[in-house]
Amino acid sequence: MPTDQTVVVAASGGTLKSVRVTGKQGGLPGVLSADGTRWRSSGTAKPGSTYTVTSVAVNADGKEKQTSTTFSTVKATKLFDIAQITPNKYDTGLTVGVGMPIMIAFDQPVTDRVSVERNLVVLTSKPVHGAWHWFDDKHVDFRPAEYWPAHTKVRVEAHLAGVRGGDGLYGKRDVKLDFKIGRSQITKGSTNNHVLVVRRDGKEIRTMPMSAGQGGAWKYYTTSGVHLAMSREPVTVMTSPGIGPGSAGYYQLTVYNTVRISNSGEYVHSAPWSVGAQGNSNVSHGCVNISPENAAWFIKNTLIGDPIIITGSPRPLEPTNGWGHWQENWKQWLQWSSIKDGPTMEF
Repeated sequence: MPTDQTVVVAASGGTLKSVRVTGKQGGLPGVLSADGTRWRSSGTAKPGSTYTVTSVAVNADGKEKQTSTTFSTVKATKLFDIAQITPNKYDTGLTVGVGMPIMIAFDQPVTDRVSVERNLVVLTSKPVHGAWHWFDDKHVDFRPAEYWPAHTKVRVEAHLAGVRGGDGLYGKRDVKLDFKIGRSQITKGSTNNHVLVVRRDGKEIRTMPMSAGQGGAWKYYTTSGVHLAMSREPVTVMTSPGIGPGSAGYYQLTVYNTVRISNSGEYVHSAPWSVGAQGNSNVSHGCVNISPENAAWFIKNTLIGDPIIITGSPRPLEPTNGWGHWQENWKQWLQWSSIKDGPTMEF
């Protein structure tokens, strides 16, 4: 029997008093129908396991009858597991910004995407409409259609133990994650007007002069788009992309109070050397330069997952560059979802 096939026990001419499904690796939970005539399992069986179904039925005369039967599930030739789930308390903290996606990385390629995706459950304390999105066979991410409501509690339940992930491939274990969305903070800046404006819960709380990428070479433009704060680093050593020591244009800088916004080396960071250009011109190699005072404030007041929106540059942020999830509109996002969108469950 496939591990994800539902176990059903039915009573003919009577009702079920009790149903138990037991095995060496644990039992299967289930739900009895309202009329008491049908029991259906609500959990997933483990691969390569034997289960015993013991039921007690009561006929129309009130007599009880106990019956037992056994079944075995298909054997797994390989198991898959969640290698990483984000956000997490170690890298991001468990209070995150309103743009934060849920990101799951598997340790094995998953080919039965439908089977896996339908066992990934998102529960929220406020109504949210969202969907999962497969970037490849080892990465599936969830985001809402719009930013998370501020102060929403979120729970991710990956019911993957025994779930089929492909031919002979089955889930190793279940995983649960709880996190919280913090206040709504959105930062917007333009490479044309050279100013970053921070709004919290809709109210402007800080304006910071900035200098963006100087351009010339494509890699020296700051990318335009909806970035997310990916990390907060007190100290970052930056080196010239694609240029080694001794070559023209090579640099290595120790930079302080940095907030990473892409995988292509872009940060919002302290740049005391460009304070004179901040607010009037673009002189950086692609990062967003702000003053030391503003950078100290920004790293302290930014949550991982806060949107940082940059406009004005001819170079767009790619959806796969860091956490560029919001670069895809909702229709584009759903193209890579196996079971499409829907409301989260509330708790």
